[in-house]
Amino acid sequence: MTRLFAERLHIGYGETTIVGDLNLRIPDGKITALVGANGSGKSTILKTMARIMQPQSGGVFLDGKSIHRLQTKEVAKQLAILPQNPTSPEGLTVSELVSYGRFPHQKGIGSFSPEDKRMVAWALEVTGMGEFAGRPVERMSGGQRQRAWIAMALAQGTDILFLDEPTTFLDMAHQLEVLKLLEKLNREEGRTIVMVVHDLNHASLYAHHLVAIKKGAVIYEGSPAEVIHPEMLREVFGIEADVIADPRTGVPLCFPYGLAGESTHAAQESPPAVPASAAQERVEREMAEVG
Repeated sequence: MTRLFAERLHIGYGETTIVGDLNLRIPDGKITALVGANGSGKSTILKTMARIMQPQSGGVFLDGKSIHRLQTKEVAKQLAILPQNPTSPEGLTVSELVSYGRFPHQKGIGSFSPEDKRMVAWALEVTGMGEFAGRPVERMSGGQRQRAWIAMALAQGTDILFLDEPTTFLDMAHQLEVLKLLEKLNREEGRTIVMVVHDLNHASLYAHHLVAIKKGAVIYEGSPAEVIHPEMLREVFGIEADVIADPRTGVPLCFPYGLAGESTHAAQESPPAVPASAAQERVEREMAEVG
């Protein structure tokens, strides 16, 4: 039985419907990436499944119970969410930030149990933030700050972790730093991770399950090999792209070269598309030269 799923979910603001009649099951113990163009509704779906937003109708179910009818603390003991671009009060240390993750387990104000201390220490260690425990969060680099927030979510001790665009505004090195941490948490801790991802190649490389969303509806769903193909890229993102296998992992990677629906005249003036086999040979050759 899937622990977390949505059935006939309708989400909107006032009379404006963002998501209509959505059915979605989140695979247990896997990394799921929600992908789609800006404004497709993926962040709205994430927030609703994480109980931040209330649906107009339908429901989100956790272990067979409606998540929007459960007590907040009960949900927080099972599910943690890292919102997009989180901020912390000035002067707050990394250790203090991470300790906030224990709030759902505390029975009174200021009651910090030995188990709370153990979980905070573990979260700092597993995210590599132990050496920065006493440093103010605002003095951290982008990647370090994101790891600190992930540590706070981990300190909650939940099996399910939601992240809304966890690599936004990070440079390439920090993006990989965060994605590899999530990959490690899934592999070693068995965490179910659901994240909104803008970079399709990152989604393909680090997620087991992809959900492609357009106008609040699931258009394609499955493994990267099942979802990443030219038809999906054309329909969901409005682009033309070559799709080749990553020479290291075999997962599909996409290389956009034009917009879908461009006029014949524009297409004729554009350089001819490189066949997928030739593009892959070029990538392998360039990687060999770098290596």
